[in-house]
Amino acid sequence: MLGPGLITGASDDDPSGIATYSQAGAGFGLTTLWTALITFPLMASIQEMCARIGIVTSHGLTGVLKANYPKSILYTMMIFSFPAIVFNIGADIESMGAVMHLLLPAIPVFSFEIFFTTLIIVVLIRYSYQKLSAILKWLCIVLFLYLIIPFLVKVNWSDVAKHTFIPTIRLDKEFLEILVAILGTTISPYLFFWQATMEAEDIANNKKKVVIDKRFMNRMQVDIFSGMFFSNLVMFFIILTTGVVLYQAGIRKIDTVEQAAKALSPLAGKTTYFLFAIGIIGTGFLAIPVLAGSLSYIVAETFGWKQGLEKKFSGAPGFYLVMIVSLIAGLFMDFFGIQPMQALLYTAILYGLTAPVMIAVVMHISNNEKVMGKSVNKKWSNISGTITLILMTVAAVALIYFQFV
Repeated sequence: MLGPGLITGASDDDPSGIATYSQAGAGFGLTTLWTALITFPLMASIQEMCARIGIVTSHGLTGVLKANYPKSILYTMMIFSFPAIVFNIGADIESMGAVMHLLLPAIPVFSFEIFFTTLIIVVLIRYSYQKLSAILKWLCIVLFLYLIIPFLVKVNWSDVAKHTFIPTIRLDKEFLEILVAILGTTISPYLFFWQATMEAEDIANNKKKVVIDKRFMNRMQVDIFSGMFFSNLVMFFIILTTGVVLYQAGIRKIDTVEQAAKALSPLAGKTTYFLFAIGIIGTGFLAIPVLAGSLSYIVAETFGWKQGLEKKFSGAPGFYLVMIVSLIAGLFMDFFGIQPMQALLYTAILYGLTAPVMIAVVMHISNNEKVMGKSVNKKWSNISGTITLILMTVAAVALIYFQFV
């Protein structure tokens, strides 16, 4: 029953996301735990709309935009998405290499980065959609490592419950910045494109005849809600781990995931450090194919190229070349001196600018009877979608404001 929704939700907890959650815990203790209760329904509502669009139209968001909306919206999304996703890929590759170097310090960081990038390219080109989907689903298991870690350290669970259910809001710049960062990390536009496309691909590549009925839609919703719940649960536990261990030890500044992993070692033991580090590498293998794949689908659908992970390289060369170029460009960020935190800042700005527009577009498509027929949004989908749109618009304005203050 679990498929595209699980993969999408799990891929949201990529190394760059882990860096954000680690900084939230290290910088502010447990005071941001409550955000997981907010981001879960918001993520779930938008991703459910994207999934429904993919199922009903048999196209990704880009294809639907191209067929039904002005080309200016389509090209603007592509222009902003390309650098944002490449920066995100680069930050993830650098994080994986740096963490692997901590585990095997005799081997240089760039060697791991080249190895990981090459391995991902080979897997994406060699394996069919069904095989790749199965690999990604099994990779989701690595996220369970983050659910284990808090039970290896001393935790005041009553304090955890208080900060989870009683929101703490501070009106200082640093705290507001981390709230904006958490929103931007959990609700990212590339996930919208991936979700819709994967639902369409899942149906197209299913060997059995798929009947789109109420039961099918209910199963899709279970998949979406399970994936988004899992994603936010992992976020919650990463904030919990770093909030308990790093914050209480006086370590208040975490710029990279390897810093978080390294800081955990003397404070929480080698096992905690090892699990945290292995989790980062595993999430990179899960998230980077999703990032590169979503970009390839965006570009291929925009220009009408042959596309699909079920096709061989010779059957969709442009589709796979975009994937390869994005991965190699991400790899070379390190060689050009672009640090992960710089890349994440650029990514956050580009995602922040496009997220409100894309949410508005997704909501418009989901309410468009010409496109969706009887599968248009229900009342609660529109309410939750509107709340998400307002919050992401405020976050985008705040993000830009913070750059000049």
